[in-house]
Amino acid sequence: MQTPPDRDVRLLEAPDIVLVGSGIMSATLGVMLKRLDPRLRIQVVEATKDLASEASDGWNNAGTGHAGLCEMSYTPSRDPDGRVPIGRALRIFEQFEQSKQFWGSATADGLVGAPSDFIHAVPHVCFVKGAENVDFLRARHAAMAEHYFFGGMTFTTDASTIHQRAPLVMEGREPGPVAATTGDGTEVDYGLLARRLCGWLAEQEQCGIVAGWKVTRLQRGAGEWHLSLRCSASGEERQQRTKFVFVGAGGGSLPLLQSTGLAEVEGLGGFPIGGQWLVCDAPSICARHDSKVYGLTPPSSPSLGAGHLDVRRLNGQRQLLFGPFASWTTRFLKQGHWSDLPLSIHGGNLGALLQTAARNLPLVKYLITQGLKSMAHRMEAVREFYPNARVEDWRLVQAGVRVQAIKRADRGKLSFSTEVFSSADRSIAAMLGASPGASVAVNIALEVVQNCLPQLLGCSEGLERMKRMIPTFDQDLKQPASVPLFEKTHREAAERLQLHPSA
Repeated sequence: MQTPPDRDVRLLEAPDIVLVGSGIMSATLGVMLKRLDPRLRIQVVEATKDLASEASDGWNNAGTGHAGLCEMSYTPSRDPDGRVPIGRALRIFEQFEQSKQFWGSATADGLVGAPSDFIHAVPHVCFVKGAENVDFLRARHAAMAEHYFFGGMTFTTDASTIHQRAPLVMEGREPGPVAATTGDGTEVDYGLLARRLCGWLAEQEQCGIVAGWKVTRLQRGAGEWHLSLRCSASGEERQQRTKFVFVGAGGGSLPLLQSTGLAEVEGLGGFPIGGQWLVCDAPSICARHDSKVYGLTPPSSPSLGAGHLDVRRLNGQRQLLFGPFASWTTRFLKQGHWSDLPLSIHGGNLGALLQTAARNLPLVKYLITQGLKSMAHRMEAVREFYPNARVEDWRLVQAGVRVQAIKRADRGKLSFSTEVFSSADRSIAAMLGASPGASVAVNIALEVVQNCLPQLLGCSEGLERMKRMIPTFDQDLKQPASVPLFEKTHREAAERLQLHPSA
């Protein structure tokens, strides 16, 4: 989808809010703000010629609706008593419930078209082999099944049962202990959803979207921000001012934050990681796999998550996707420049970057070797999930780039989590990090509103409008007392989004 024509090729004069980037983060926040207060004047500025073409685009991410069901990296270890902590999985599940509520409300109000265009019910499967890993998965399932969020998750060590759920995973596999859990999950085309949200926003009064314009600098003025913008096609430069800025530009957020000169940004650096997928288009193969199958996180890349074999539906076509394969890059965006990383390094963050590099030398080595792997080596990884995979059925596709923020306080540690940065005066906010990323965009937007624009919720009308979008935004669904509310809102969102779990 190209940028909407005519009225969206202009820049607004002193808008109330500027959203940098048109991906799922900015699109979600923009729609949430406009629905909270229709009087707001909102500007979206996108550097590329097409909307949501970087991290949110369908080819640049796995499309998993992250809800803690299959991602064993969210429950990575056991307590001394042998139990698996599930606190992070619970938080992410609850945050994804907010996303489904928001999308369901947007669907009911006619904002995003048919939900079947961008979201599908897909089983989320954890698969392991080997006695030790089977024991871990059993303990993980036992801990998760105690909470009603995961009450429908099943566990099995029966190979024939796993074959029924994921035949490609079991056919041709050597005999040995195996186990799998299955939960009702989703597949989401975040790029299409972001473009639909931006399309609605562009139709609203006093809102504008421009593509092919890059914000090159953010400068603090007297009670406002001054933005420098440049047109990628013509080189034309313009200025814009606003009282609030949200930077949702993926890897491009770091250079913009560094340009602010804010004390909070001092020492902030970035660690970029490229990605690649193997994609299978053969209809006879794709028709036999209808799940997202995640494995254990490899010890060599604890921060990058596990490999997974996924069904994908992009542009009306069903495909299989395997990955991710990481690679070393100095670009902060897929359409970025090799100089992005070097230009981001300065005296204030050099120490933190060197400390991170020293502490994560195995990861750096892993990224370099991953990028140099032959197709034969990549197929070995595929066959861990799909033993009968043939090289002629797969092609290599470049995925998006993610940049993990590096701060001095982290002392060299990399977690690749998602976090929200905001200035001390709450006049600027930004999304930093990676997983679970797009899945929790609604929770991130809610956090930005609550922390930076609380006046929008300071009246009964604002609270009522937020309740319409996210009925549980001010509730803790994890507590037993919230079971009736969870069941009601969970069922309502599923009905609105036409999510019918597989048998």
